Amino acid sequence: MRELTYAEAAVEAIQEEMEKDTTIFYMGEDVGRFGGTYGTTKGLWERFGEDRVRDTPLSEAAIIGYALGAAITGMRPIAEMMFADLLCLAMDQIVNQVAKMRYMSGGKIRVPLLIRVPLGGLRRAAAQHSQHLESWFVHTPGLRIIAPSSPYDVKGLLKTAIKENNPVISFEHIMLYQTKGEVPEESYVLPMGKAEVKREGRDVTVVTYSLMVHRCLSAAEKLSKEGIDVEVIDLRSLSPLDIETVVASVKKTNKVAIVHQASLTGGVGAEIGMRIVETAFDYLDSPVKRIGSLDVPVPFSPPLEDFVVPTEEKIAAEIKKIVRR
Repeated sequence: MRELTYAEAAVEAIQEEMEKDTTIFYMGEDVGRFGGTYGTTKGLWERFGEDRVRDTPLSEAAIIGYALGAAITGMRPIAEMMFADLLCLAMDQIVNQVAKMRYMSGGKIRVPLLIRVPLGGLRRAAAQHSQHLESWFVHTPGLRIIAPSSPYDVKGLLKTAIKENNPVISFEHIMLYQTKGEVPEESYVLPMGKAEVKREGRDVTVVTYSLMVHRCLSAAEKLSKEGIDVEVIDLRSLSPLDIETVVASVKKTNKVAIVHQASLTGGVGAEIGMRIVETAFDYLDSPVKRIGSLDVPVPFSPPLEDFVVPTEEKIAAEIKKIVRR
């Protein structure tokens, strides 16, 4: 099977859907001639022109406001933010308008809007350009949230998100854009709300998403040499959340760790952990363990940023503690 980068797979998904549906258009900062800050729209402007691939002013509130207006009047816009941190500048539009419009109209108004958001730091971009803010939006009813970890997943999930009649935010880790993986040439879609068991194991379940999937898989391979068999689940979608796959794994292994790059307090891991306790408490042989970034602003200093974020070594060390309790 051919290999594409994460960015290439994303562009291919959007291109395929834009060719089929003329109501789809793309908008954001530097997404046109420049091809996106991370190559996330490369070739789209040349193929579809500036009417359907639009460079916008530097105003996140205006981008989302324009996209919302287009969505509720018959278009299917895709809006891109340059960093997850900049969602703060469009918070009112997203939380109070985009997420609630269909509900407040009694279902009469649809909001088929996809918002693509690079996130995650590890590029030494400091505290205002490195945050993981996904739990803010998971907490907002009316939004669907995806966090693809591979080229295969990003293509399949984006195609589904573009066709969705409700607003979707796609959180895409900046460090994944140039990673490569197998992507079929034929068209396919992946459902939102369906996790994937990336690695089967018997000793402990590790639940994760986005970049941390790769770090957890690497940690699992290292631990296998020490006789510890780790099952790794990639959530892929944060809302809706596939808790059934998680619980089925916990019932098998009886131990669980939840890993995310976001700050530990109030992160997605807290919600998942509570749902496990509510539905599978009797199967747990040890407390649910959360592994996340320290509760500090992301440092600019490379050694400090690496210290704050979960590394393969930290993940492996915490898993050992769980297994050997």
